[in-house]
Amino acid sequence: MALDMDKLNGFVGQFVGDLGAAVHAGMVVIGEKLGLYKALAKGPQSSSELARYTNTNERYIREWLNSQAAGGYVTFDETTAKYSLSEEQEFCLANPQSPVDLPGATLLVQDMFHVRERALENFRTGKGMEWGEHHPCLFCGTERFFRAGYNAHLLSSWIPALDGVEAKLRSGGKGADVGCGHGASTILLAKAFPKSEFVGYDYHRPSIETATQRAKDAGIVNASFQVADASGYRGKDFDLIAFFDCLHDMADPGGAARHARSALKSDGSCMLVEPFAADNVAGNLNPLGRLSYGVSSLVCVPVSLARNGPALGAQAGERRLREIMVDQGGFSSMRRAAETPFNIVLEARP
Repeated sequence: MALDMDKLNGFVGQFVGDLGAAVHAGMVVIGEKLGLYKALAKGPQSSSELARYTNTNERYIREWLNSQAAGGYVTFDETTAKYSLSEEQEFCLANPQSPVDLPGATLLVQDMFHVRERALENFRTGKGMEWGEHHPCLFCGTERFFRAGYNAHLLSSWIPALDGVEAKLRSGGKGADVGCGHGASTILLAKAFPKSEFVGYDYHRPSIETATQRAKDAGIVNASFQVADASGYRGKDFDLIAFFDCLHDMADPGGAARHARSALKSDGSCMLVEPFAADNVAGNLNPLGRLSYGVSSLVCVPVSLARNGPALGAQAGERRLREIMVDQGGFSSMRRAAETPFNIVLEARP
């Protein structure tokens, strides 16, 4: 076998980068938990200064800072031997309410290691794993990872892109958030449209309890949360039913679509937010596809298979989603209303 040494060295270099990124995810979790990014956002600091400010050990902080600087997450000034965050780094790392809140996403990686043994069993046997069987860090990480996108796009572009929905919600409509998790999207809608009533449904009781508390803490009075399956909630006559990054996880997405169709008003809209994906594998062989297929292998597919579902996966694609919503769900039409580099937003009409 004659190896191409340039290709070999290139692949080894790629692996070293990937391995460093995997380790770096743990460092980001530590930085976020200890408030190191927030502290750095106050101005350039030495390792000793940052350690004093955050009540941490200088030797560990020095190593952490150098790992962050090597990865491009922190800026190092060789002249002053101080570390700082650029405006862009601060925007992404030091503000949990930012539309680009990156540290929360590393909690998803943390869960991947917690479920490793179970994942090995699933790969060998074809069994599934319920959402509630994952480590709680997955629930928090999912909320933060997706909340950033919702903060950036839901009110500014996604809702306005739907046919007449914004006007209905402003005047006093009724909306449902199916698979709401911790309720970030539900609460965001309730704040923006105080004349409307919103209800969030999720079959995971601990998530509903968290969502209820989050709404209470935010002083939200026009949003409520109920433990209910996507095919079994009892609400009716909704102007809007939304599925945020969850339909592809479900055991019966066709049943969820049919139920949404029956629960909508005749002139209502169903908004389906899903990970951006092409309809063919080759079109998804890119960094986003890599992330989505990886998470899907350990979360999305097992959740569906746990109840003998079709396991659409996080890269289902618009064509397959159309089959679910129109062919199986009974909607008369579906269109792509909006998109971002990470999501497609589809509107299905009765």
